[in-house]
Amino acid sequence: MNAPIPLRSWLTLLRTPRLGPGAIREQLAANDGCVESALDALRQRLPTLPADTRRWLERPDERRLDDDLAWLAQPGHRLLLATDEDFPPLLEAIPQPPVALFVAGDASLLLHAQVAIVGARGATLSGRTHARGFAQELGLAGFAITSGMADGIDGAAHLAALDAGLPTIAVIGTGPDRVYPAQHRALARRLVAEAVMVSEFPPGTPARSDHFPRRNRLIAGLSLGTLVVEASLQSGSLITARLAAEQGREVFALPSSIHNPLAHGCHRLIRDGARLVETAAEIVEVLAPAAVALGRELAVRLDRAAVAPIQETAFEADPSVLALLKALGHGPVALEDLASSAGKTVVELASALLMLELAGKVESLPGNRYQRLPG
Repeated sequence: MNAPIPLRSWLTLLRTPRLGPGAIREQLAANDGCVESALDALRQRLPTLPADTRRWLERPDERRLDDDLAWLAQPGHRLLLATDEDFPPLLEAIPQPPVALFVAGDASLLLHAQVAIVGARGATLSGRTHARGFAQELGLAGFAITSGMADGIDGAAHLAALDAGLPTIAVIGTGPDRVYPAQHRALARRLVAEAVMVSEFPPGTPARSDHFPRRNRLIAGLSLGTLVVEASLQSGSLITARLAAEQGREVFALPSSIHNPLAHGCHRLIRDGARLVETAAEIVEVLAPAAVALGRELAVRLDRAAVAPIQETAFEADPSVLALLKALGHGPVALEDLASSAGKTVVELASALLMLELAGKVESLPGNRYQRLPG
């Protein structure tokens, strides 16, 4: 049986002033991942630390830590640690990765292949309509929709996914017990009940302007690609897009009328190398290989290949597997064509193909193609 996680020590470390995620990771690495040892090591260096850091480590606010623990004790609440098996692997690849996330709702959604949909808070009716349409189509293709729960494009994308019963992830720039903007209280309740809301900031943290770029790096980092629907030249969505590009992720932008001020940011992104898209299918085509690669990485991390290989009897008993093998035929088939003939979404199909590949029944080929193996 695993030892209980020392939550109070983790919360003490996470709340230490001037100790960001990078410094916390360094402290943990220097102390074999032991959070209590990391705290002890810091306390041994008290005279060398800034005054507010020293005061906190000498006398933490126990009432605040009690409030944190009370929040975590509620059903569906969790502190997801970078050391946990189900910590999103894509976040490990970004600069300054978070060391922990406060999660309210279904944490497993964070492992889904995700597309971020972001844009202007003061979006036009046309922009909100596009956000809803792309969110539903990408969700139906198997991608979870990630955004920041802001007004305008963000809220429209979240609501479209929720209304269609599709997965969506809200990354917020406050503590997980706060709602910003306040008019999204109903949306926040739905996100927690039907999907997931996540924050890098502990309970009670108010909205601050410097928190939102930190939030944006997580939106970009969780997602295989970021779609900007509408944005002015000063929009925070351009920060998300820039961070996505710096993280090596795909950036997509919708073009619009040159007379629409909220098109100027998207047009600049396109001039700077973002992909101009007009349909969700274009995004799916680009991101499908990355979704397959993410599935393989998760299979290795969670040891699915060892615990859940597909056996020959499963092929004989499962009509969907037989239909997929029949659709494969005997020559290489592109993933998009296979999805169409098998009646599955690209991401659903990628998961099934992964398991078939692990079982030695299918081979992946260059160009996002697959071929059935003899036998």
